[in-house]
Amino acid sequence: MEFDKDIFREMVKFYGEAYHLPPLAAKIYAYLIFDFDRNGVSFEEFVEIFAASKSSVSSNLNLLLNLDIIKDFTKIDERKRFFVMNENYMKIRFREIIDKMEKELSILNKLSNYRNSTDATAVRKFQTYQALFQKNIDNIQEMLDQV
Repeated sequence: MEFDKDIFREMVKFYGEAYHLPPLAAKIYAYLIFDFDRNGVSFEEFVEIFAASKSSVSSNLNLLLNLDIIKDFTKIDERKRFFVMNENYMKIRFREIIDKMEKELSILNKLSNYRNSTDATAVRKFQTYQALFQKNIDNIQEMLDQV
């Protein structure tokens, strides 16, 4: 599989930070993104490509599987497991973002009701913050409904 090393490095850094992944897990995920035909990459290929120990590759693959970032499958004529990106992961990730925003918005509403402020500036700031949350929730949900 061919891939651009500069893009690969940028992806490893980004996904490592964004998903809080260890370096090898970020490398595995970034590498799988270049599997455009979704043929899958075997465990042995990861060990060879990244010159990593079998236990390191195994634990990082298991982490990615547990996070639903990747999926595995076996081909009919082979015993090897192959790994690919989970095509539904973006939906899962954005659903989690919506859930977190809705929870935070709920907490903020409870706090606002408890505080019961009469300060017009504070009320206006809260309403702006609330509207921003709701608009982002609605936009993300609309995008997910289209996918």
